[in-house]
Amino acid sequence: MFSKEESRKLREDFWISYGKSFPRKWILYDTKIKGFSFKFHFDTKTALVSLDLEDDLENRINYWEKLQSLKSILKDEFLPDAIFEEEYILDNGKEISRIYVTLDQKVSIHNKNTWRDVMEFFNEKMNLFEAFFEEYKDFLEV
Repeated sequence: MFSKEESRKLREDFWISYGKSFPRKWILYDTKIKGFSFKFHFDTKTALVSLDLEDDLENRINYWEKLQSLKSILKDEFLPDAIFEEEYILDNGKEISRIYVTLDQKVSIHNKNTWRDVMEFFNEKMNLFEAFFEEYKDFLEV
């Protein structure tokens, strides 16, 4: 069991190490589309890369429908394991729409032995998400 401070330090060390191992400026929140962002998530149980829709319901529905129309392309050409959840509840209770891929192995941000696998997973999957976004950004923005 780790104290809050030890856990915070491990999280900080992971993200610093990730930035040094894979130095790159990711799109993340800089999509130019309101409420449309890419995220990395790594905790004591899971690692995932996601495309989140967090705007008001009307905009979420609009973008979700566009993404649904591109679902087969995303899964066939970029991320075959992508999971689409129109109603995804965050830990804080907020409802968003999310498309994500998870690392299918036991990982923990508290276990440095799993960090390399997570970093490689993050780099590969976020590159694919961003390639998809760059290819279809014009369609999504309309």
